Amino acid sequence: MFNQPIPAVTKNLLIINGLFFLATIVFATRGIDLGSILGAFYPESVNFQPWQIITHMFMHAPFPNISHILFNMFALWMFGSTVEHTLGSKKFLILYFAAGLGSFILFNFTNYIQIEQLKPVVEGMNFNLNEIINAKKSIQPGMYTTFGEGAPKQAEELLRYYVTPMVGASGAIYGILVAFGVLYPNAKLALIFLPIPVKAKYFIPALIGLEFFMAVQDYAWNPIAHFAHIGGAIIGFILVRSWKKKLNREW
Repeated sequence: MFNQPIPAVTKNLLIINGLFFLATIVFATRGIDLGSILGAFYPESVNFQPWQIITHMFMHAPFPNISHILFNMFALWMFGSTVEHTLGSKKFLILYFAAGLGSFILFNFTNYIQIEQLKPVVEGMNFNLNEIINAKKSIQPGMYTTFGEGAPKQAEELLRYYVTPMVGASGAIYGILVAFGVLYPNAKLALIFLPIPVKAKYFIPALIGLEFFMAVQDYAWNPIAHFAHIGGAIIGFILVRSWKKKLNREW
């Protein structure tokens, strides 16, 4: 099934993601951080714009970090081609954007819970919440504390929720990955880190379980938005499960 030609929607999504990545490099040479314009900020932040709900799905970690986009595009090509051949271009496109939207919603819902817990704590430290909410500076990993030496970690953490954009097609990709597992549960996947092929119906649930574990643990060394992945996976499962029943009736 992986020898089939790349269908139109998958091919165009690969091209669009690639063009967005090249654009980030070009704009960066002119001192413009495209990720802060097209990445999705927390909706309460002054940095948030409505178009970011869509554009964040095509943004990735900036150059020279290419592992983010390479992994996502490899998965899009590997699984997306087969899923699109099965569902058709229209349903596949709906799947991609619906999973990306589900990713955005669940990610920001979990952020909302954390933010609302932090607000009274930070306000009790005599920090101006409006100053944090209206902050426009983008924080990058490794930067010094914004509020100066000795600033409470709760204030820094709250600020990061408002000034760090969500980027990546990962939510949409996880929706496609789960869709593949629903459509082809017995397909064997050859993985680099495992000596034997593993059926999709075992590997994909295990992968989602690992994502949930990492999301709940919320390790400081792990900046990946795991709840975004889970949100995309949930939407992918719901959509394709319902579509598969219809496909089975037609077959």
